[in-house]
Amino acid sequence: MKKLRLLSVSIIAVFMMAGCCGLCAYTPSPVENSLVILHTNDHHGHPLAFSDNACPEQGGLPARATLVNDVRGEFQNVLVLDAGDLNTGRPESNFFKAKPDIQGYNYIKYDAMAIGNHEFDLNMAGMQAQIQASEFPWLCANAKKNGQYLDNVKPYIIKDYKEFKVAVLGLVSSYTAVSGNPENITGITFEDEVKVALELVPELKKKADIVIALVHMGIFEDGSAGSKKLAAKVPGIALIIDGHSHTELEKPVMIKNEITGKDVAIVQAKCWGLYMGRALIRFANGEVTDLDWTPIPVNVKTREKKEGKDVFHFVGKEIKEDPVLLAALKPYQEEVESILSDVIGLADEPFLYEMSRDQETALGDIVADSQLWYMKKMGFDIDFAFQNGGGIRATLGSGEIKKKAIHEILPFDNSICVVSLKGSDVISLFSKAAGNVGKGAMPQVSEGVAFTIDKASGSVDNLLIGRQPVDPLKTYKIALNSYLAAGGDGYDVFKKRVEFHDSSMMQREVFIEYVISLGGKIAPKTYNRITMK
Repeated sequence: MKKLRLLSVSIIAVFMMAGCCGLCAYTPSPVENSLVILHTNDHHGHPLAFSDNACPEQGGLPARATLVNDVRGEFQNVLVLDAGDLNTGRPESNFFKAKPDIQGYNYIKYDAMAIGNHEFDLNMAGMQAQIQASEFPWLCANAKKNGQYLDNVKPYIIKDYKEFKVAVLGLVSSYTAVSGNPENITGITFEDEVKVALELVPELKKKADIVIALVHMGIFEDGSAGSKKLAAKVPGIALIIDGHSHTELEKPVMIKNEITGKDVAIVQAKCWGLYMGRALIRFANGEVTDLDWTPIPVNVKTREKKEGKDVFHFVGKEIKEDPVLLAALKPYQEEVESILSDVIGLADEPFLYEMSRDQETALGDIVADSQLWYMKKMGFDIDFAFQNGGGIRATLGSGEIKKKAIHEILPFDNSICVVSLKGSDVISLFSKAAGNVGKGAMPQVSEGVAFTIDKASGSVDNLLIGRQPVDPLKTYKIALNSYLAAGGDGYDVFKKRVEFHDSSMMQREVFIEYVISLGGKIAPKTYNRITMK
């Protein structure tokens, strides 16, 4: 792509909070200016290159650093942003509470990051430690505590490029009130994103040439929520940089604003640092005059078989890893490898995780079965286990199973608990679950459960526990993770429990013990526990 003529000669990066230039009115430049925006989202603890879809050495911050450095060498005015969910992914990140990831973002010199829902996987003390370690601002205008923005979190920044200014507004999905870890979001309110943006965007238009919305909201088909709704309802946004839904785009999603009638572009760069979005935006008099956007693959590969051997091809150009950053981050991986290198078993074929939010999966079945097995071993008369599909985060590959793989599949620090519910509440539980197809709250269940989801109506039929219809007056014991036990993913019904016990045994350790108990050899299989009609 040919180099843009950028009219600014130098970059002066000055971050200003609301009101700090309130004494002077700002007039947008009448001259057409240009800006390059590089953006990522849903990094999810992938600091180093990793295997995905059976292709090795993809993504990683060292390669991303090279890409950013190359773009900065080509263009004068560059803005580097992340749309949230830095946390929760691979062991080399999780073990160190995203320390290597933040170290990499500091090295790359990110300009800002929006808070994502998974930033609340840590308690507030943990989040504050991460913010303090970050040399870039964390943005969120709609998460508040006691009516105030979260400590050390900015609602927006204004970046001054001498000849023009850019406002970046941060928003997180208000659904975080439902999906966030209940123990970590106590006392935090997540205000409606559109309402907050309608209040702030006009203010920001008075302080900058253009307003960029850096949001963790998601691109959803019907447009009733997420960034499509934001684009339709809020005038004055030049570009929406989104995250949350892990959407892979070839071109921007264009949404007509209901007030101005103008199209607003939404962009997103899949997840895990596999892609970095690049927007080349021109603007004058406070309005966008041209936008060119492309997703840049970061050493993404395809695989083919040649003469019985795997051959890998780069999607796009190979990007060399920054040697300084690679050397700084590699020790984190090496330490984790030494801890989690034990082989616990063998998988005949891969256990795929991707459909765990949509239907029964073999991986979901075995995860739920492990919880049932463990709590029965502990002496509890368990009727069934219940697992949220969104808590399963990676595929279990074929071949040797190392402990590290289990930490990738189950990265959350959730223990296994037991709750007792009345049968009437069990019926309510599955009625709620039936409406969660396609969401992280979609259930995966253990042996002993069978039911049908009517996708059209979002209702449950033919619910059987222990091959019998649910007795509304009976009490049922359920094994589940501590996130769900606290009412996570909107399952408030678990708060109606008549009994509760926390085993304090981490979910992934339970799964490891279960695989070993099976003799270490497992094969993927589903059992028609969940059927769809």
